Amino acid sequence: MAVAESGYSDKTDDQRAITEMVRQFVDNEVLPIAEEHDHEDKFPDAVVEQMKELGLFGVTIPEEYGGMGLDLTTYAMIVEELSRGWISVSGIVNTHFIGSYLLMKFGTEEQRQELLPRMATGEIRAAFSLSEPEVGSDVQGIKGGAKQVDGGDWELNGQKMWVTNGLRSGLVFVLMKTDPNAEPAYKGMTCFITEKEPGAAENTGDYAGLTVPPQIRKMGYKGVESTELVYDGYRCSPDRVLGGEQGVGEGFVQMMDALEVGRVNVAARGVGIAQRALELALRYSQERKTFGKPIAAHQAIQFKLADMATKVEAARLLTLKSARMKDAGERSDLEAGMAKLFASETGKEVVEESFRIHGGYGYSKEYEIERLYRDAPLLLIGEGTSEIQRMVIGKKLLQRNKI
Repeated sequence: MAVAESGYSDKTDDQRAITEMVRQFVDNEVLPIAEEHDHEDKFPDAVVEQMKELGLFGVTIPEEYGGMGLDLTTYAMIVEELSRGWISVSGIVNTHFIGSYLLMKFGTEEQRQELLPRMATGEIRAAFSLSEPEVGSDVQGIKGGAKQVDGGDWELNGQKMWVTNGLRSGLVFVLMKTDPNAEPAYKGMTCFITEKEPGAAENTGDYAGLTVPPQIRKMGYKGVESTELVYDGYRCSPDRVLGGEQGVGEGFVQMMDALEVGRVNVAARGVGIAQRALELALRYSQERKTFGKPIAAHQAIQFKLADMATKVEAARLLTLKSARMKDAGERSDLEAGMAKLFASETGKEVVEESFRIHGGYGYSKEYEIERLYRDAPLLLIGEGTSEIQRMVIGKKLLQRNKI
């Protein structure tokens, strides 16, 4: 629920019911443990088990495969609420959601039947991987490759980077170069559904050839692991090419489509963390007194609060618009880029203003805003940096407005 929300709501009754349920879950179960788990960089096992019970891993998976069958707009609302509590929790769902989206849109029926029911319950969780140690925004520059060997299997070799849920996931949707000579380069890339043993650093047996180095130590975004993945002779059967035989060479297009909805997800996370920062600022500014009155009575603080609330509301509306366009079957690459850019920057700016309002206490780990201050910068990078978003927006604007 937005700050100072009136009787007006742009949510359906079902959307209101599920977001209120998630907000109650966040207030009762996530916020009370977030500080401790962040401090110790500890995975929130109990919270994840409750998320399974609530069906949050199958929100967008069709009912025929055991999910809720909800649309992207409702999912974005849920992600906002989860991120308001702790963006690490929303990160656990995010990569899983992108994996299920890839399966729903591009997978064969056999792949969907086999994997989606177990993904819907959270029995297996998914990750996806594009980046490499020397490749971030320039996805076409990946070096990790796959080649067919005797018997038709694919052998995967390469090092991947910044994989959220890289250790505990059971599935990784990974982009590999299958035709190094393709022109343009993106036509020579394929997405593989690689299986692994959740929690195993060194996979063996059917999953031999995949190792997970120790998780990357980060400034924020703790509790959920970010890892490298090393494929070294990992064997993948042909039926594990996303989309089957027809999917060979289609991986780049598939992944870019998934990033479009992923950017809606990151935008929703930006709204969620900004919303929480605004709530903390509103509360603190009315409790803290200087010169004999609450600091909220000072015009300088009121101006900050006004700008913060306006940006939060604008980011929320941009995010919901891009989600609704996707749900309506319209191309929303421009709108998703705008939402991701504005909402992630808003998350950073609103958190910083809340940090300033808290004064010296904002720098203390005794106050929640300190955690938000470390978490917010992640959103400026994930699913494409702000600079990449501006490139996408500029190109799409020119494409749509040719003279």
